[in-house]
Amino acid sequence: MGGASGAKGHHRLVWAPNPKEGFVLGYLDDLGASKMTVKPVDGGGPIIVNYDEVCPAETNREHDVDDNCALMYLNEGTLLNNCRLRYNRQQIYTYVANILISINPYEQIPGLYTRSTIEKYKGKSLGTLPPHIFAIADNAYRDMKRSQLSQSIIVSGESGAGKTESQKYILKYLCESWGESAGLIEQRILETNPILEAFGNAKTLRNNNSSRFGKFVEVHFDSKLTVAGGHVSHYLLEKSRLCRQQSGERSFHVFYQLIAGASPSMINDLKLMPTDSFNYLRNGCSEFFADSTSKALISKKWSNSKFSGLQDDIVDDHNDFIRLQKSLFDIGFEKKEVDSIFQIIAAILHLGNIYFVENDEDCKQGNSHTGGCVVHPSSMQSMQVAATLLGLENDELQRGLVSRIMQPKFGSEVTTIIRVPLKPQEASAARDALAKAIYSRLFDAIVAQINKCIPFGDSVNCIGVLDIAGFEFFERNTFEQLCINYCNEKLQRFFNDRILRHEQNLYEKEKLNVKKIEYNDNTTCIELFENSPYGIWAILDEEARLPKPSAENFTRTLLQHLSSNKCFDKPRKSKVREHREMRDDEGFLVRHYAGAVCYETAEFLEKNNDALHVSLEVVMEKSR
Repeated sequence: MGGASGAKGHHRLVWAPNPKEGFVLGYLDDLGASKMTVKPVDGGGPIIVNYDEVCPAETNREHDVDDNCALMYLNEGTLLNNCRLRYNRQQIYTYVANILISINPYEQIPGLYTRSTIEKYKGKSLGTLPPHIFAIADNAYRDMKRSQLSQSIIVSGESGAGKTESQKYILKYLCESWGESAGLIEQRILETNPILEAFGNAKTLRNNNSSRFGKFVEVHFDSKLTVAGGHVSHYLLEKSRLCRQQSGERSFHVFYQLIAGASPSMINDLKLMPTDSFNYLRNGCSEFFADSTSKALISKKWSNSKFSGLQDDIVDDHNDFIRLQKSLFDIGFEKKEVDSIFQIIAAILHLGNIYFVENDEDCKQGNSHTGGCVVHPSSMQSMQVAATLLGLENDELQRGLVSRIMQPKFGSEVTTIIRVPLKPQEASAARDALAKAIYSRLFDAIVAQINKCIPFGDSVNCIGVLDIAGFEFFERNTFEQLCINYCNEKLQRFFNDRILRHEQNLYEKEKLNVKKIEYNDNTTCIELFENSPYGIWAILDEEARLPKPSAENFTRTLLQHLSSNKCFDKPRKSKVREHREMRDDEGFLVRHYAGAVCYETAEFLEKNNDALHVSLEVVMEKSR
């Protein structure tokens, strides 16, 4: 810290690092040759730190500013304190120049997003009014109008930071400010939110409404600069969540919404049961989100099932199902199509209740080595229901699940089709692969219908809003977390390039005497993923091509070729005890810009391949 030496530095207010609070405010109490002692203002023992670890503090520690750039001393300590002061005063937004920091309040703040608030920010320059997400949306619109170029707004942050809600408010502002009054296109763009959340969001340990996919939503404008249409692109749907979830987490909202909100006739037609009766739902949290009214309605519907109920201001499974149905109709789905969607959702649940056992006939005939299996007798009803809901013959679906077809080639000659029996665990994997493929294609079809109903034929420019899953670090991290965190690394590098490196190059070009900004360059971490032939992605693809790929061999290959990269290490180097207990061939550690994460590799190959047997593809083509 410049100027923090000598006797006159005594009793100066500074921010000292603290592992729990980030920084604590204190007075310089003693200055040594290389270290200083800081006495916390709120009591506690003295803190001995290096000179370069402390940050100067503002004189008035209770005064906050709209823009962190207005602070006399702009550093991590003062920035965090300013945001904390504002958050405690229900001012959740703070600027850093033209960047908006948003802190999730986990509650509705009265008056913050009303129609009158929208009107107040319309056409106002950034900084003339208190910080707000509406100001960012309006600034993007005015930049598009002035430059006649399309604009993008990137919503980034950790899981649970409130990115999805922020995107919804941006869309709300653009559609209500620059669309026709009660226009059909604007209404449909906003109606996409409950649909995408139902099919793409889920409860995680950190967030009750976590986006389990990435999306880029475009609002298109015509030559008059009014809303002309929209488009949704989606990425990285977390299909594996369909079949299993961590303890305390849920599958996608739509499964719980259907069971909570279905009418008696739907329950009968779809053969619905309480959530804990479905294998795909009971492994995680099988509870509903419900207020007192919804809880009473659900309890009456499922009188034999007891549940305590989860509470959330945003998520309510019973009411959300009613809203979902309305939104599906509003964006152009016919009743028959909506019924088919819920048939598919129910069919997936019944698929998950199908179990397999070894074929007794094979064992009796001494052919147990063939590994054949059959559907467990207790699962036959689930099999029949799943087949009926999918519009398939029971026998055909059964055959597709317990065997796969091969068509060997000898030279250019195609031989007779061979049907290979599957072992019980292989049939279970085929069942899960089918469920994930069905759900993924349903999600694709729903997004395609959304785009069909908000065409942008007269578009001149657009404003795009990117919302991807935030950086994730759980007790158990696997392939999905690796993909999500890789995306966030790329996003961080984009930020570094556009906000930091680009600005510094501009200063140098104009010969401005500005102190060079030091920042963590994450290029080395991205190279860890992208290098060829020895990057994580290249090694994973190479392992998948082997005749007998294995997670252990994949992990050993990573250790062999990537150990020299400072961002890569063995699990034993993790700060988490459970991760340190992993063997070297069970996982690896990556030092990301947001922290070190240890990944388990057991399911990497399966999830990266995500293949569906040809026999099941053939069966599904016969669906009516």
